[in-house]
Amino acid sequence: MIRGTACLVALLAGVGSASADPESDRQALAGYFEQRFPDVEVASHIDGAYALNEQTREQWLAMEDFPPYEFSVDDGEVLFGASFKDGSGYQDCFDDGNVKAHFPYFDREKQTVVTLELAINDCRVASGEEPLAYNGEDIALLSAYMAFASRDSVIDIEVTPEGLAAYEAGKQYYYSRRGQLNFSCSQCHMLMSGMKLRAETLSATIGQVTHWPVYRFKWQEIGPLHRRFVECNEQVGAEGLAYQSETYRNLQYFLTYMSQGLPLNGPASRK
Repeated sequence: MIRGTACLVALLAGVGSASADPESDRQALAGYFEQRFPDVEVASHIDGAYALNEQTREQWLAMEDFPPYEFSVDDGEVLFGASFKDGSGYQDCFDDGNVKAHFPYFDREKQTVVTLELAINDCRVASGEEPLAYNGEDIALLSAYMAFASRDSVIDIEVTPEGLAAYEAGKQYYYSRRGQLNFSCSQCHMLMSGMKLRAETLSATIGQVTHWPVYRFKWQEIGPLHRRFVECNEQVGAEGLAYQSETYRNLQYFLTYMSQGLPLNGPASRK
């Protein structure tokens, strides 16, 4: 574990650094997981915990023949194809919907990270429509369809000089302890990745953003990545923040760059 430990130390040493180097961070993280799971290709981590357990992976792959999110994708396609009152529609903003590989990005004019969900509402507001609730069904269905339309596209985002502070804030949040259990995201998904927590295998950091939105059987519906952020915070006794809060968008920005170059495979199903 010498190389893997060195990679982890390098990542932690960069937290809070004014000279953050996202590409060096990404390479160090990939090196850490290559060392931790030498029999698992880095790209396989897009399947989350199912990349680490062959038995549960086989069950999951069998379920994918009739995935529980199939109807959500169909309903999202209907919503995506509907026209706004002014005659425009989502196609005017997102073409055929295959755009997810380029989100999130840092908007220089707004000076903030823009996720796909934010862009969906920006599209609506520009056409005189009311924004959708970020914890509502419609935006989850729309993002499910757009994720499906973007399948196999490779994540291709950029951390611009203007966006470096947002990236660093997301990185800082990922490695910071919080809540009554004093846990960080990295403790579960780096130090404990591959181990069991409440009978569930903990996934690796790399690939965590590729498959959202997700149909979770405990939710009995499809839900966005930020819903999982809220749930994780609450599980360690910390406060769950609002969906699409600046903190969560920065966190998503960091995590997405850590999966730069990996193919999208959402939506997906999870326990």
